[in-house]
Amino acid sequence: MTVKVTTTVNGRQVSGDVEPNTLLVEFVRENLGLTGTHVGCDTSQCGACTVHMDGKPIKSCTILAVQAEGHQVVTIEGIGAPGALHPMQAAFQENHGLQCGYCTPGMIMAGIGIVERNKGKTLSEETIRAELEGNICRCTGYHNIVKSIAAAARDM
Repeated sequence: MTVKVTTTVNGRQVSGDVEPNTLLVEFVRENLGLTGTHVGCDTSQCGACTVHMDGKPIKSCTILAVQAEGHQVVTIEGIGAPGALHPMQAAFQENHGLQCGYCTPGMIMAGIGIVERNKGKTLSEETIRAELEGNICRCTGYHNIVKSIAAAARDM
């Protein structure tokens, strides 16, 4: 038995029939073909699947697609555009925060959330590192990721 999910993804209303236990990350990748959101650990520890729901970063492997019914979901494909990158994407490019790239979409979406939560405050390296807990880079090179988020915070 399938259920119909209707939600808004990247500003576009979408619908799909899914099994009730379909994860949001599976719906986004398999039903919508938005493969920028990655499945890293499948246990909600790594954050590669981070998307925004109603403006807040969430790990899309921790909720069911049916829980997104009626909500606003934004994936990495929904921010910026070729030739007009989001400030966080541009900062990752300029500060070499991309590394192998697997965790990058989740890091960028988490980074945007960090900056939004700390608007009007000085965003220290310690704060960025603490708030990135839950997003794992298997390249283990957080320095440029932290540097990228700090740079984007100045432009957002």
